[in-house]
Amino acid sequence: MSLIIETPFTKHAKVDVPVICGPMYPCSNFELVAAVSKAGGLGVVQPVSLTFVHKQDFRQALRDIKAITDNPIGMNALIEKSSKRYHDKMVAWVDIALEEGVRFFITSLGNPKWVVDKVTPHGGVVYHDVTEHKWAQKGIDGGAQGLIAVNNRAGGHAGAKSQQELLDELKVFDVPVVCAGGIGDEKQFAEAMLMGFDACQLGTRFIATDECSSSQPYKQAIIDADEGDIILSEKITGVPVSIINTDLIKSQGTQPGKIASWLLKHPKGKHWMRMFYTIRAAFQLRNSSMDETGKQEFWQAGKSVAGIKKIEPAGEIVLRFKEALLSFGKKDTEK
Repeated sequence: MSLIIETPFTKHAKVDVPVICGPMYPCSNFELVAAVSKAGGLGVVQPVSLTFVHKQDFRQALRDIKAITDNPIGMNALIEKSSKRYHDKMVAWVDIALEEGVRFFITSLGNPKWVVDKVTPHGGVVYHDVTEHKWAQKGIDGGAQGLIAVNNRAGGHAGAKSQQELLDELKVFDVPVVCAGGIGDEKQFAEAMLMGFDACQLGTRFIATDECSSSQPYKQAIIDADEGDIILSEKITGVPVSIINTDLIKSQGTQPGKIASWLLKHPKGKHWMRMFYTIRAAFQLRNSSMDETGKQEFWQAGKSVAGIKKIEPAGEIVLRFKEALLSFGKKDTEK
């Protein structure tokens, strides 16, 4: 098989390198997004991170990125309708993104149809986060043109299936599929591309960069961690989240208490319990991410930590991954 940089994803996103800097709460600051896009990958803005964590006006943040690079960026739209107020905010953010020239959107946690309907007239493209076939079907039925395959090595809300299992399951949809989870170095990246993915989405790898505004202790914890240090906790949002197993996490445990567990199983109670968890987690994750003392050891990360050895410029990572992909393609052609 001959391997080239151009994939259906790079055509959709209009970028040179099939690498996405995944949208991360609370770690996606505008400087990081701009650095990845400037190097030829696709930086993706996370509006809640920009406005709540980094205290920026969303439109101004997009313009700050544009002042650094004219290359394309994407936007993450969390489309779960937990409340009308939140939904209205997300609609407004999508409108602003379109006005400012954003044409690539990643949707999560719901039916992407309203985003697809809004961005398609402007030439926009929507990829949908999925962890299994049934959610992919929902995304495709809603008009998504690509799928972000979140596997069991991802940080944050990880899936339950391996890279290969998920790829095999999603091939039937005949749309571009992006590997999300477990990509920490260029070898893992090239191997995922050779497996058949159209791009790779990296989150944890881009936290340990010069441009990411997260704290030094957080970045160092990623460098120091190995795969065995990544565990799943249900105490953050009510569903499993991949985090670093720090002393703080060990002392608090990873399972909800008896009352919380009962509410999470209740048909009506689970909505309110998850809302409570989500609001609490928003503050906890924001505070721990920015805490330079390192005392708030509440850090999301995926199993890609095993391949992350140092803090470095985000653009250098993108360029090194590009070179690795070209190198693997050259070796394959020579066989």
